[in-house]
Amino acid sequence: MLFTRDLRVHDNPALRAAAGADRVVPLFVLDTGILRSDYIAPNRAAFLTGCLDDLDRSLVERGSGLVVRRGRFVTEVARLADETGAEVVHASADHSGYAQRRLRELGDRLARDGRELVLHDGLTVVAPGAVTPSGKTHYGVFSPYFRAWEKAERRTPNGAPRTLTSPRVPKGRVPKAADLAPGDPAPELPEPGETAARKRLASWLRAHVEEYDERHDDLPGDATSRLSADLHFGCLSPVELVARVGDSPGAQAFVRQLAWRDFNLQLLAAQPALAREDLRPKGDRWHQGGGDFDAWRAGRTGIPIVDAGMRQLLREGWMHNRARMIVASFRTKHLYVDWRLGAEHFLEHVIDGDIANNQLNWQWVAGTGADSRPNRVLSPLRQAQRFDPDGSYVRRYVEGLAGIDGAAVHQPWELPEDVRDGLDYPAPLVDLAEARERFLARRANSG
Repeated sequence: MLFTRDLRVHDNPALRAAAGADRVVPLFVLDTGILRSDYIAPNRAAFLTGCLDDLDRSLVERGSGLVVRRGRFVTEVARLADETGAEVVHASADHSGYAQRRLRELGDRLARDGRELVLHDGLTVVAPGAVTPSGKTHYGVFSPYFRAWEKAERRTPNGAPRTLTSPRVPKGRVPKAADLAPGDPAPELPEPGETAARKRLASWLRAHVEEYDERHDDLPGDATSRLSADLHFGCLSPVELVARVGDSPGAQAFVRQLAWRDFNLQLLAAQPALAREDLRPKGDRWHQGGGDFDAWRAGRTGIPIVDAGMRQLLREGWMHNRARMIVASFRTKHLYVDWRLGAEHFLEHVIDGDIANNQLNWQWVAGTGADSRPNRVLSPLRQAQRFDPDGSYVRRYVEGLAGIDGAAVHQPWELPEDVRDGLDYPAPLVDLAEARERFLARRANSG
């Protein structure tokens, strides 16, 4: 059983299939191809190692344990299969360009050794390619995809295997996070692993799922599921989530978000280059950074709702989805900076840093992706007034504005001069109205 992005024992089709054998060796490979890249940052390293520790405990409870190897992915899997005499390797299919490439190479290597790689759909509700438009390999627009997605046949979720029988194999050890990515993780990361994820899910189902449709954009209310990292690392099964959330309007609004996740995955599976290339180029001549990039990353743009989102990211390794849209729109459209730079910064910090959803959601906001209104510009002030009307979200994360009462916190530049002078907070990087007009003019001239 080769674990990758499915670090759970409940409703894991690959594990269920492997558990049917006389003996099963659970394996996770710390792939040096990933470890040497920029992708493995301190926050994700901390979350990953916690997930592996929790998975090992769950496997030990079932009579087995997690074997951990470090090295070239294909080499390490093939070597352990040879050492243990394994005839079949079960794994979950994955869909980025890198993931597809290494699974193809693994399949070829195992076949040369007289062994078989069997892939299972364990990361999505509806696997990429399971629904397609007539004459095409994938959907490029969400609405028709969603209609097909809703009608697609789904498997029934399974529980966890009760027992596993494993041969004696040196287990290796789960490394410390700092061994994978030196540096301090965010101070308020959530507890990692399937055990904690299932508790989060149960708590959210009790408290918030039925109001999700009405409150998922409520920034201070924090009523979203916060399960994105658990889905990214496979601590929770998306199929099980759909089965458990129910049929309320709130539940169905949440299910629609899972469909967006699958939509982005099927786009990336069909076009791996979308991790770097525009889905629908607009001829933009983006700025490639500049001094304002540091201000944006640090949450010191002078636009409080933007800065609150960026500081939440630094504090928690996560950001509310509405805030993600606001900070990304400000970055790409008010500052006119390449979406790739923003996406790279997110991948440095977010624990739910899925390539498909991170890159393609940035493209959606930048107007080069699947958005049917590519030139829309989110007004940070209108977004703040609508989704943080009392300013509670801003005060929670922007300490320098904590003493400003009510909605006035969203426009500190309009406060009396003596109050402004006493704030530890910068002036706005740009005039929002002027920046919006500049962007629209650029788009009008880029075609």
